Amino acid sequence: MHTREPDSGSPAASGAPPRSGADFRLPVRVYYEDTDAAGVVYYANYLRFCERARTEWLRALGFEQQALLAEQGVGFVVRSVHADYLSPARLDDEISVVSTISGLRKASIVFQQEIRRGDERLFTAQVVLACVDWRRQRPVAIPAAMLQQFEIFATSA
Repeated sequence: MHTREPDSGSPAASGAPPRSGADFRLPVRVYYEDTDAAGVVYYANYLRFCERARTEWLRALGFEQQALLAEQGVGFVVRSVHADYLSPARLDDEISVVSTISGLRKASIVFQQEIRRGDERLFTAQVVLACVDWRRQRPVAIPAAMLQQFEIFATSA
């Protein structure tokens, strides 16, 4: 499997790979393009922020999604999302997306994600990802090297 060294220029807060048992935090600045006419973050953009955080978390672990597709023919798709919008983020806010693995199976991974402004929780989501054979569009086991890494970071639910 193609992996790479963690990127110190990554938008991850520390630029370093997550530590065992740790959550992953991605800082995000809210730009004009993220907001609606009322100046608050448009509801779909919270999901975009969560997607970026999961992608950057994989990158910090050394896994590139394009390489995974090219070399092993597998990728991750969102199977389900349960989201709660608690309080709005606004233009120019500094927010962070906090991601934790709360469940892990042979072919799927469950993330708990929060978007926070300081200590205030603005948004929560449970996102279930399925690993699929890209050509057949069928579920397939998560590659062993990835599964081993994920197991290190999974919390006991």
